[in-house]
Amino acid sequence: MSDVHYHACTLCEAICGLEIETEHGRVTRIRGDERDPLSRGHICPKALALKDLHEDPDRLRTPARRTASGWAPVSWDEALDEAATRLRALQRAHGHDAVGAYIGNPAVHNHGALLYGPPLLRALRTKNRFSATSVDQLPHQLIARLMYGHQLLLPIPDIDRTRFLLILGANPLVSNGSLMTAPDFKRRMRAIQERGGAVVVIDPRRTETARAADKHLFIKPGTDALLLAALVHVVLADGLAAPGRLAPALAGLERLPALLEAFTPERVAPRVGVAAGELRQLAREFACAPAAVCYGRLGVSTQSFGTLCHWLIGVLNAITGNLDRRGGALMTTPALDARAYTGRGRRGRWRSRVRGLPEFGGELPVAALAEEILTEGDGQVRGLLTIAGNPVLSTPNGRQLERALERLEFMVSIDFYVNETTRHAHLILPPTTPLERDHFDVVFNALAIRNYARYSRAVFDPAPDARHDWQIMLELRTRLERADGPLRGLKARARREVLGRLGPRGLLDLALRTGPYGDGLARAGDGLTLRRLEREVHGLDLGPLLPTLPAGLKTKSGQIELTPEPCLEDLPRLRALLDAPAPAPAETLALIGRRHLRSNNSWLHNSARLVKGKPRCTLLMHPDDATRRGLRDGQPVTVRSRVGELEAPLELSDEMMPGVVSLPHGWGHARPGVSLSVARVHAGVSLNDLTDEQALDPVCGNAAFNATPVHVFAAT
Repeated sequence: MSDVHYHACTLCEAICGLEIETEHGRVTRIRGDERDPLSRGHICPKALALKDLHEDPDRLRTPARRTASGWAPVSWDEALDEAATRLRALQRAHGHDAVGAYIGNPAVHNHGALLYGPPLLRALRTKNRFSATSVDQLPHQLIARLMYGHQLLLPIPDIDRTRFLLILGANPLVSNGSLMTAPDFKRRMRAIQERGGAVVVIDPRRTETARAADKHLFIKPGTDALLLAALVHVVLADGLAAPGRLAPALAGLERLPALLEAFTPERVAPRVGVAAGELRQLAREFACAPAAVCYGRLGVSTQSFGTLCHWLIGVLNAITGNLDRRGGALMTTPALDARAYTGRGRRGRWRSRVRGLPEFGGELPVAALAEEILTEGDGQVRGLLTIAGNPVLSTPNGRQLERALERLEFMVSIDFYVNETTRHAHLILPPTTPLERDHFDVVFNALAIRNYARYSRAVFDPAPDARHDWQIMLELRTRLERADGPLRGLKARARREVLGRLGPRGLLDLALRTGPYGDGLARAGDGLTLRRLEREVHGLDLGPLLPTLPAGLKTKSGQIELTPEPCLEDLPRLRALLDAPAPAPAETLALIGRRHLRSNNSWLHNSARLVKGKPRCTLLMHPDDATRRGLRDGQPVTVRSRVGELEAPLELSDEMMPGVVSLPHGWGHARPGVSLSVARVHAGVSLNDLTDEQALDPVCGNAAFNATPVHVFAAT
């Protein structure tokens, strides 16, 4: 007799509802939950990998210590004691900042880690905190802080009601949304077209989304800010600005025409590779649509002008009346509003020791991590804690970071794999799998295209000696504070008892009850509680996104800041790009990344069902670029950048813009010591062995992966 469990997929931002059948402790079937109000039965191939992850023989199930002869099992108490003792010893000898911390992407899919990770980081008392944020969405968060007053006030495209969707640097047909939780984007995109709307994609590659769109325009990588400035220029110059009811709340609107006067389509066109007429037509169609929204994602975030890109996207939506408008860009009203528990996003309170890069929200840009380990002197990072992260493959110049990790005096990782990063750890503390823990999406409910909530009970009971992430974090924090002396030990014990007694369930229930749909802790209230949410096993539809501004703003002025100073200070740099002489034809090509439906960052390549088939880690190149270099389809080529080189098979395709090449990210599993048996057979190469840690968005410090200059030639 099989059992049926309703759960949510935790492998990407789409959070699709799942119906999971089990028998005798094993998964026998995974399919989409047709009664989930957000995903409505949709799943992608990644969902099936939850079974593979849970059953993976390479997954660690007990703590492991690295020894001269390999990894040896160790008890939880011994491992946690050693981790806390050695981290604190480094800090006593060299200061609090001698220990760094890195948090990876999977942590945001785990409400226990989100609730118990921050207290652990506070217990470390270090300024050397890093995360995947600064190789991803940092410009989004900075602009949200500058324009709307809080780093999590992120406008979400209302794609189910829009009539014109403009996409830059995103491929939601593959990702199902990113910072836009939109499961089954393909169907939703088709619905836009069926109701008479249009979808336009601007990208250096004719992606899966671009092929299904009404129009695709190639753009030279790294020039999106120029294109967006030209669109805003046309809207203002042609008298198409119509901010509507938010007009009184738009601070700085009158300054924009002069600020962007130089960015005419005629001047911008040669730089971006889009004809001036196309730019003018696009601006007018966007401004005149009944409801429109501009959406930019990773391709515009991870470039030198990422902050300006997201500023101009916000400006374009606002001045055309599409901000806080049905069918435009709206803020969510999530059941658990993380904005109530998260700082607004302060910037520049401290800077990195070596390069002086600015802090944002308590974190430094991860592009600085390797140099902070390798550069001797006061404040040098000598110890490291990593949580659910693989920065060797996911941050720029991974080879340099590898060299840095080898020099650490002590490293501990909360992870269930010996991967390209954790192989350098002295201790690995493995948590339970997604199917062994309850699940609530703190982050992605807050980014969804509908207000939605779902709580899923664990499919399997964990092994008796297993630990959830939150338990590992709580125990490690307790030991760190106990190591500081009796007084701190007493306080830590009291906090541990409270947090341990509540657990994630108790904390989540409090947050739901005091949230926008909650019962306010009233005994006889009829609002949302965790118990009531649990009964909604398929998830709870809380309605479409609604206008919330200006009341929901967190700015000091109470207005939307259209001309934030950090953006104005960076405009001369964009103007310099516009004014510079046209570059002569060069042998260098612009390297960009790409995403695949069966892949997600670096940690799903140990699933045989996801990596089978035609090799995907190829260098895409336009045939004309290959002809000029005497290269042919399928041959191995060397790709060289300032920081390194690698060899990959060449794949010719006219989906690439001439002058641009593409490698997928997250591969490169051939490093020695990696215990991923499937991934090693399908190793591929790491895009981030080519990306440059010196290439950043100077406003926020986000890595500028996009448009890395490379040379490509036949491998010898």
